[in-house]
Order: sequence, then C-alpha cells, then structure tokens
Amino acid sequence: MAERERTPRERMVFSAAQLIRREGVVSTGMREVAVDAGAPRGSLQHYFPGGKTQLVDEAVDWAGGYAARRVARFLADLPEPTPGALFAAMVRQWTDEYETAGFSGGCPVAAATVDCAESADSTRRAASAAFGRWTSAVADALTGMGVPGERAGALATLMISSLEGAILLARAERDVRPLTTVVRELGPVLDAAARTKGD
Repeated sequence: MAERERTPRERMVFSAAQLIRREGVVSTGMREVAVDAGAPRGSLQHYFPGGKTQLVDEAVDWAGGYAARRVARFLADLPEPTPGALFAAMVRQWTDEYETAGFSGGCPVAAATVDCAESADSTRRAASAAFGRWTSAVADALTGMGVPGERAGALATLMISSLEGAILLARAERDVRPLTTVVRELGPVLDAAARTKGD
C-alpha cells in the first residue's frame, strides 16, 4: 500500500528534520526549510506560530516517532529475530547510508540535543521524549525476544547509546568502522541476555 502524501505542514516538519540531521539546528533556517519543503515562506508562520523553536521541537518529535516505528519494521524483516540481529539491523541503516551517500547526515534528535539542550528547554524535553519513545520500542522488542523485563530497558539504552556514539565517530572518521565494531562487540552480549530467560 502506498504511503499517503504528506501535507504541507508535514513536509515542513520532515524537511526540518532532514536539514537538522545534516546541518544542525543553528545552521537550519526557516527560509531553507520552506524551500526544501516546497512551501511558501509565509506558511511557516501560519503553521508554526512559535517560530523556529516550535518547528525544531516538532521535527525532533517526528524523528523520535520515526525511530520507534522503524523497530517494528526491522523486526518484521528479520528471518530469525534476536536482540543482536535487531541491533545489527538498526546499525545497518546507517552503514548503508554512509556507504552509498556519504557521511553528511546524523541523528536529528542528537543534533538538536547538542545545539539546544541548554538554550531551549522545550527542545531538550522534546529530545528526551523522542529518545524515550525509541528506547521503549526497543525495550518492548527485546522483551518479546526473551530478554527479562528488568534488563530490557537498560539494554535498549545501551543499544541506542552505542549506536549514537558510533554514528558520531563514523562521521568524524569518515569510516563505518565504529558502526561495524559496535555490532560485532555488542551483538553477543544482547543475545546472551535473551538466552537467560527462565534461568
């Protein structure tokens, strides 16, 4: 089934997220968002009366929802769902992008956190909520694969933290080595946690 076409407002939020992941919040201007979204500049004020801060917060929220929804898609595509295989799929999204399109993009939630956590409390809260949605989705998936509930949240945090750190290192080094390393080293730890069910 084809994905429905985004509304003008949704296009602007999506464009903001894409620009933030490449340029950061500071270098992403409202004019650039309007041009990228193919929207009249005046529509930004109509849809986002709170200005750039509102737009950034909504872009961060969108990114958190996207990451959380991707977890279910990754699971559905795994021939044998295991925690290590899920983590490998999460990381592969980034290695594939970097190997085919270069290292220009990162996580928009991380970019907004770095740029705005101290200057815009609403953006810090939006980033915290976005990471929380993503972590919850990963933790639920881990529980479904046999990881004890009391460990699932901690391991989900470990997975996301490792991925975010590897993304940063990969962009700095212009090399996917950090991404492949975290998969290789963390995968067995995650799979061992699932095997402890019932012990």
